Amino acid sequence: MSTKVLIIIPTYNEAERISQTLLDLSLIGKSLAGEFEIDILHVDDNSPDGTAQIATSLSLANFHQILRPGKGGLGPAYIAGFKWALARDFQIVVEMDADGSHLATELPGLLRSLDGAGLVIGTRWITGGSVVNWPWYRQLISKVGTRYAQIALQLPFRDLTSGFRAFTRETLANIPLDRIQSKGYGFQIELVMQASQSGSTIKEFPITFFERTVGRSKMTYRIALEALAMITKWGIQKRLRLGIFRR
Repeated sequence: MSTKVLIIIPTYNEAERISQTLLDLSLIGKSLAGEFEIDILHVDDNSPDGTAQIATSLSLANFHQILRPGKGGLGPAYIAGFKWALARDFQIVVEMDADGSHLATELPGLLRSLDGAGLVIGTRWITGGSVVNWPWYRQLISKVGTRYAQIALQLPFRDLTSGFRAFTRETLANIPLDRIQSKGYGFQIELVMQASQSGSTIKEFPITFFERTVGRSKMTYRIALEALAMITKWGIQKRLRLGIFRR
């Protein structure tokens, strides 16, 4: 019996890339038939460039869509998708970007790596992982952000900001989604922290990350600083719980 998988694709103004991303996933999904049953959930934040309309015009099988009223951030978009998945019988839920930075061809390896784990993180900064055409400053933000989070939150994983990952249903169900605080890219770090605290086994799978060739990145220095502030807050809270700051 096939394992039911939901791939969540959040978007805001991805009209130039959404068709190729969805078509690539549809093709990979067909190749995995019998092992995995792939559905796609597109969560769009009222993109003014018509992303949502382009996606539905493809008339893909096993395609679903959530239309949100406005630009609410990455975290709330994913949480809407997670709740949608948990209300149905999906056994695996995947996060994936729409901008072409994540390869659909790496989806089978990511899914198969879940064997014995509750979360698999698609990781750029381990053996076998790489980045292509990514500006040096983006690489620096990613590496420094992950290293700081590793130290502050005592998490050993090498790519805490990665947005290509797979969860089991059980792991997602054990994360208090209504208490997630982050809206931007700190959301990815918070999810790993919550999964780790719930006792889930977490693995890493090497991926190749491509810099987008069309559209504009949503990453800003303000988002990076917001994530830094949240990590610091969580790190202090963790140490207070463990009594590290007590004499």
